[in-house]
Amino acid sequence: MIADFIRTSPLRALLLAAGCTSAAMLCGAWVAQYGFGLHPCELCMAQRYPYMAILVIAAAACLIPSPRRQWHAALLCGALFLLDAGIAGYHTGVELGVFKGPSACSGAALSGQSLEEMRRIIMNAALMPCNQPAAYFLGLSMAAWNSMIATLLGVSTWTVLYRLRRHPGLKL
Repeated sequence: MIADFIRTSPLRALLLAAGCTSAAMLCGAWVAQYGFGLHPCELCMAQRYPYMAILVIAAAACLIPSPRRQWHAALLCGALFLLDAGIAGYHTGVELGVFKGPSACSGAALSGQSLEEMRRIIMNAALMPCNQPAAYFLGLSMAAWNSMIATLLGVSTWTVLYRLRRHPGLKL
Protein backbone atom coordinates (compact mmCIF):
# COMPACT_ATOMS: atom_id res chain seq x y z
CA MET A 1 0.00 0.00 0.00
CA ILE A 2 2.76 2.47 0.93
CA ALA A 3 4.90 1.23 -1.95
CA ASP A 4 1.99 1.82 -4.33
CA PHE A 5 1.59 5.38 -3.03
CA ILE A 6 5.31 6.06 -3.49
CA ARG A 7 5.25 4.56 -6.98
CA THR A 8 2.15 6.48 -8.12
CA SER A 9 2.80 9.79 -6.30
CA PRO A 10 6.54 10.11 -5.72
CA LEU A 11 6.53 13.88 -5.19
CA ARG A 12 3.66 13.73 -2.73
CA ALA A 13 5.44 10.92 -0.90
CA LEU A 14 8.61 13.00 -0.70
CA LEU A 15 6.70 16.03 0.54
CA LEU A 16 4.87 13.91 3.08
CA ALA A 17 8.20 12.50 4.30
CA ALA A 18 9.67 16.01 4.57
CA GLY A 19 6.65 17.24 6.51
CA CYS A 20 6.63 14.23 8.83
CA THR A 21 10.34 14.46 9.60
CA SER A 22 9.98 18.19 10.27
CA ALA A 23 7.08 17.49 12.61
CA ALA A 24 9.16 14.81 14.37
CA MET A 25 12.08 17.21 14.81
CA LEU A 26 9.76 19.89 16.23
CA CYS A 27 8.14 17.37 18.57
CA GLY A 28 11.57 16.29 19.75
CA ALA A 29 12.48 19.90 20.53
CA TRP A 30 9.21 20.45 22.40
CA VAL A 31 9.63 17.23 24.40
CA ALA A 32 13.15 18.36 25.37
CA GLN A 33 11.79 21.79 26.35
CA TYR A 34 8.54 20.91 28.11
CA GLY A 35 9.17 17.30 29.10
CA PHE A 36 12.76 17.55 30.30
CA GLY A 37 12.96 21.26 31.16
CA LEU A 38 15.73 22.03 28.66
CA HIS A 39 15.02 25.67 27.93
CA PRO A 40 16.02 26.86 24.44
CA CYS A 41 18.27 29.79 23.69
CA GLU A 42 17.78 32.22 20.82
CA LEU A 43 19.68 30.03 18.35
CA CYS A 44 17.74 26.95 19.46
CA MET A 45 14.53 28.78 18.64
CA ALA A 46 15.91 29.91 15.27
CA GLN A 47 16.53 26.26 14.35
CA ARG A 48 12.80 25.56 14.69
CA TYR A 49 11.64 28.07 12.07
CA PRO A 50 12.85 26.18 8.97
CA TYR A 51 11.13 23.03 10.25
CA MET A 52 7.89 24.97 10.74
CA ALA A 53 8.16 26.38 7.21
CA ILE A 54 8.83 22.92 5.76
CA LEU A 55 5.77 21.56 7.55
CA VAL A 56 3.52 24.27 6.09
CA ILE A 57 5.03 24.13 2.57
CA ALA A 58 4.91 20.34 2.41
CA ALA A 59 1.31 20.19 3.62
CA ALA A 60 0.19 22.86 1.16
CA ALA A 61 2.10 21.30 -1.74
CA CYS A 62 0.55 17.87 -1.12
CA LEU A 63 -2.83 19.47 -1.85
CA ILE A 64 -1.70 21.01 -5.14
CA PRO A 65 -2.31 18.80 -8.19
CA SER A 66 0.53 20.35 -10.21
CA PRO A 67 3.69 18.17 -10.25
CA ARG A 68 5.74 21.20 -11.27
CA ARG A 69 4.68 23.15 -8.19
CA GLN A 70 5.20 20.08 -6.00
CA TRP A 71 8.69 19.79 -7.48
CA HIS A 72 9.48 23.40 -6.60
CA ALA A 73 8.03 22.95 -3.10
CA ALA A 74 10.22 19.87 -2.58
CA LEU A 75 13.29 21.83 -3.78
CA LEU A 76 12.42 24.56 -1.28
CA CYS A 77 12.01 21.99 1.50
CA GLY A 78 15.47 20.62 0.72
CA ALA A 79 16.91 24.13 0.83
CA LEU A 80 15.19 24.80 4.16
CA PHE A 81 16.65 21.61 5.62
CA LEU A 82 20.10 22.85 4.59
CA LEU A 83 19.37 26.32 5.99
CA ASP A 84 18.47 24.68 9.29
CA ALA A 85 21.70 22.68 9.13
CA GLY A 86 23.59 25.95 8.69
CA ILE A 87 21.89 27.57 11.68
CA ALA A 88 22.56 24.48 13.80
CA GLY A 89 26.17 24.33 12.58
CA TYR A 90 26.64 27.98 13.54
CA HIS A 91 25.08 27.25 16.93
CA THR A 92 27.47 24.33 17.41
CA GLY A 93 30.35 26.67 16.56
CA VAL A 94 29.10 29.14 19.18
CA GLU A 95 28.93 26.31 21.74
CA LEU A 96 32.51 25.28 20.92
CA GLY A 97 33.79 28.86 21.03
CA VAL A 98 34.58 29.01 17.31
CA PHE A 99 32.08 31.86 16.74
CA LYS A 100 31.16 34.69 19.09
CA GLY A 101 27.38 34.36 18.77
CA PRO A 102 24.60 36.94 18.80
CA SER A 103 24.64 39.58 21.54
CA ALA A 104 21.23 38.42 22.81
CA CYS A 105 22.74 35.01 23.55
CA SER A 106 25.71 36.24 25.53
CA GLY A 107 24.25 39.29 27.21
CA ALA A 108 24.65 42.90 26.17
CA ALA A 109 26.99 45.36 27.81
CA LEU A 110 25.09 47.50 30.27
CA SER A 111 27.61 50.26 30.90
CA GLY A 112 26.62 53.76 29.88
CA GLN A 113 22.91 52.89 29.75
CA SER A 114 20.12 54.56 31.64
CA LEU A 115 18.31 52.60 34.33
CA GLU A 116 15.27 52.15 32.09
CA GLU A 117 17.40 50.95 29.16
CA MET A 118 19.22 48.46 31.43
CA ARG A 119 15.87 47.19 32.75
CA ARG A 120 14.60 46.72 29.17
CA ILE A 121 17.78 44.86 28.16
CA ILE A 122 17.62 42.60 31.20
CA MET A 123 13.91 41.84 30.77
CA ASN A 124 14.37 41.02 27.07
CA ALA A 125 17.55 38.98 27.54
CA ALA A 126 17.56 35.31 26.61
CA LEU A 127 17.11 32.95 29.55
CA MET A 128 19.71 30.51 28.26
CA PRO A 129 23.09 31.49 26.86
CA CYS A 130 23.78 30.11 23.38
CA ASN A 131 27.33 29.08 24.19
CA GLN A 132 26.31 26.56 26.89
CA PRO A 133 24.59 23.42 25.57
CA ALA A 134 21.56 22.40 27.62
CA ALA A 135 22.30 18.69 27.13
CA TYR A 136 24.64 16.25 25.44
CA PHE A 137 23.68 12.95 23.83
CA LEU A 138 26.48 10.52 22.94
CA GLY A 139 28.98 13.33 23.41
CA LEU A 140 27.31 15.81 21.05
CA SER A 141 25.05 18.76 21.81
CA MET A 142 21.51 18.94 20.49
CA ALA A 143 22.63 21.61 18.00
CA ALA A 144 25.34 19.32 16.65
CA TRP A 145 22.85 16.47 16.24
CA ASN A 146 20.39 18.80 14.54
CA SER A 147 23.09 20.01 12.17
CA MET A 148 23.93 16.47 11.09
CA ILE A 149 20.29 15.35 10.80
CA ALA A 150 19.20 18.45 8.87
CA THR A 151 22.15 18.05 6.48
CA LEU A 152 21.19 14.43 5.89
CA LEU A 153 17.55 15.40 5.29
CA GLY A 154 18.45 18.19 2.87
CA VAL A 155 20.89 16.10 0.87
CA SER A 156 18.46 13.16 0.85
CA THR A 157 15.61 15.36 -0.39
CA TRP A 158 17.71 16.73 -3.24
CA THR A 159 19.05 13.27 -4.09
CA VAL A 160 15.53 11.90 -4.40
CA LEU A 161 14.53 14.88 -6.56
CA TYR A 162 17.57 14.33 -8.78
CA ARG A 163 16.58 10.71 -9.28
CA LEU A 164 12.94 11.61 -9.90
CA ARG A 165 13.89 13.82 -12.83
CA ARG A 166 13.94 10.71 -14.99
CA HIS A 167 10.72 9.21 -13.57
CA PRO A 168 8.64 8.08 -16.60
CA GLY A 169 5.25 9.18 -15.20
CA LEU A 170 6.39 12.55 -13.92
CA LYS A 171 5.68 15.50 -16.20
CA LEU A 172 7.50 18.61 -15.06
